[in-house]
Amino acid sequence: MSQELVVFVTSSDTGEAARLADTLVSEQLAACVNVVPGIESVYRWEGKITRDIETLLIIKTTDARYAELERRIKELHSYTTPEVVAIRIERGSEQYLNWLRDSIANDETR
Repeated sequence: MSQELVVFVTSSDTGEAARLADTLVSEQLAACVNVVPGIESVYRWEGKITRDIETLLIIKTTDARYAELERRIKELHSYTTPEVVAIRIERGSEQYLNWLRDSIANDETR
């Protein structure tokens, strides 16, 4: 089974998204984070339908780093209940997947 993941996280604005992305990559919890500004989210919150313009983070990581990544996102995020959704990478360029694993490897994951 694949150990590589794509994790989706929405944030309130590009400033928060940039801080999250910088932290996750610098702490080697993510190999890469794409920051996609200007998405519109429609959702139910506290019994009401809500529409917000948010920024989407597309985070590449591994199973081995996921728990710490999720913990760190929750620690730094401004939302009470941030979206943190992971999907396994079924297929991908072997060269890219090797780079992904090498980029977040530390003593515990080697």
